[in-house]
Amino acid sequence: MAKRRLTAIVPVFNEVHNLREVLDSVRFADEVLVVDSFSTDGSVALAASLADRVIQREYQYSASQKNWAIPQAANEWILLVDADERVSEALQREITALLNRESLGETAFWVKRRNWFLGKRVRFSGWQNDRVIRLFHRDLRYEDKHVHSEIRVQGKAGQLQNALHHNTARNMEAYLEKWKRYARWKAEDAFAKGVKPGFVQFFLEPPFRFWRQYLLQGGILDGWTGLVICGLEGSSVLLRYFYLWGMWRESEATARLNKP
Repeated sequence: MAKRRLTAIVPVFNEVHNLREVLDSVRFADEVLVVDSFSTDGSVALAASLADRVIQREYQYSASQKNWAIPQAANEWILLVDADERVSEALQREITALLNRESLGETAFWVKRRNWFLGKRVRFSGWQNDRVIRLFHRDLRYEDKHVHSEIRVQGKAGQLQNALHHNTARNMEAYLEKWKRYARWKAEDAFAKGVKPGFVQFFLEPPFRFWRQYLLQGGILDGWTGLVICGLEGSSVLLRYFYLWGMWRESEATARLNKP
């Protein structure tokens, strides 16, 4: 039986500092497809010299961009890798061997992530069980939501043994931009579902998130890095509900103005 062919999809926006390393790590794929969101930092020119194809689309949110890109792939299997991730040599060998099997019952595969924060490995802080579906059949798509969308699996999902390396923040400024963006997107998803924040959301959920990740999930064992991560996680919950409260106030004000 012929080897199943693989397309590696790498979504990017102003990732010239990451591009060479991430594209080198997926070069084992039959096709390397870069999906650019109209970068302005030289990413397009560098990607064109390193990848098989570069396509462009205005960015809306992650799931939308990825679902648009998947049908553009030339091959039946997809490896989706973000610009701040790296596919280790061990993971490359595992994926290659998997796709060379005579038969394959799974349609998607979970992969563990080893996370780094500002250059330090994060072993706990609620991130120790981080895993994502990144190897899957081209017929599958992501859930249509703004944050932490995952592939909708049809059939059986397997588990890869080797991990994907994830450099979650190159500097604090970049991380805080992402932190704020994700809080707003989560608020938009909650608003669309009709969720209204109250006492529990404002006063109980943020400290609970912090203490759960810092004590119950071992953030204290990650030292100062764990304290910062858990503090930001708790604060992101509070920021999300500030955004959500503002959305409801704006909606109610608009309704009053439009009331005959």
